[in-house]
Amino acid sequence: MELRVIGCHGGETPRHRTCAFVVDDILAIDAGSLTSGLEVKDQARLEACLVSHAHLDHIRDLATIADNRCQLGCPPLVIAGTRETLRTLKKHFFNNVLWPDFAVIPSAGQPTIQYLELKPERPTPVAGRLVRAVHVTHTIDASAFVIEGDGGAIAYSGDTGPTERLWEVLNQQQDLRALLMEVSFPNREQRLATVSGHHTPQTLALELQKFRAPRDLPTMLYHIKPVFQAEVERECAALKGLNLEVLQLMDHFVL
Repeated sequence: MELRVIGCHGGETPRHRTCAFVVDDILAIDAGSLTSGLEVKDQARLEACLVSHAHLDHIRDLATIADNRCQLGCPPLVIAGTRETLRTLKKHFFNNVLWPDFAVIPSAGQPTIQYLELKPERPTPVAGRLVRAVHVTHTIDASAFVIEGDGGAIAYSGDTGPTERLWEVLNQQQDLRALLMEVSFPNREQRLATVSGHHTPQTLALELQKFRAPRDLPTMLYHIKPVFQAEVERECAALKGLNLEVLQLMDHFVL
């Protein structure tokens, strides 16, 4: 399984892009920077996009990738998420006010996007992989994903603060190759992290202890706020007994 990092930050500057990852060139995970970070030919290769939740930094480029793919005449892009996340996208995003409804453009019979509901923890085929959505703790309905392919499984936390069910699921998962895990704020901003449903390094360390063997779990960190990047990286580097790596734009992993 190959993983490409298109965007991995909790904010945007000319040197930082919001969250978007691509598995095996065809399955996107979140869409914060799918068009700002991918060439058009790579946008056209995508078959599906998993959406962890409906906050703008995770869905923004669904608008522009739909527009591009419509002009290219691509097959429908499957947008997969929980019922609440899809409901929000339909009502508040692809609603013919904020953005055109590409589920019926160019026609209802040949749409640019198609929605796929992921029922919590039910394995669902998406772009040739099995995907499970697992609810996590955030300020709105949000999910982690466990993605299984021929070479094993990876997990993606989505936006979350301290949570429980995800760790129960991961402790039962066979052949887990890596976890993409959010951490957003430095320890001194714990109050802000708590009210916004995110992690600091100190809560991250406690959270990873819920996994049966935290040192054996390659944990790739993303969603650091650009303003706090250096501070969060220093605090994460000081954590002991964990296997952490801070993701960078355009990282490429074979897992």
